[in-house]
Amino acid sequence: MNPDAAATITVDGVGKLCVTLLLELRRHLAAAPPGTLVRVIADDPAAPLDLPAWCHLTGHGYLGVLDHEAGIPVYGLRVAAGPAVTDLASPWRIAGR
Repeated sequence: MNPDAAATITVDGVGKLCVTLLLELRRHLAAAPPGTLVRVIADDPAAPLDLPAWCHLTGHGYLGVLDHEAGIPVYGLRVAAGPAVTDLASPWRIAGR
């Protein structure tokens, strides 16, 4: 699929700690086709570290800060084909390890 023609989804993570955000993000990405652009609105101070680390762990593409909404960063992710699956209880662990 042409990434420029891919769908875009937005995940509102305002007021959520990164663990909760990652659990929600994992749910959204599981239903999205590869190439989908995911806009993550997040105000958790750990998001600039946690989002790229989680993308590295799972194989999704981290695009950095795309813009801001009401002064809150909007991070971009690109859904990977065949990403690593994380543990249901812990988004920081690869399932089965």
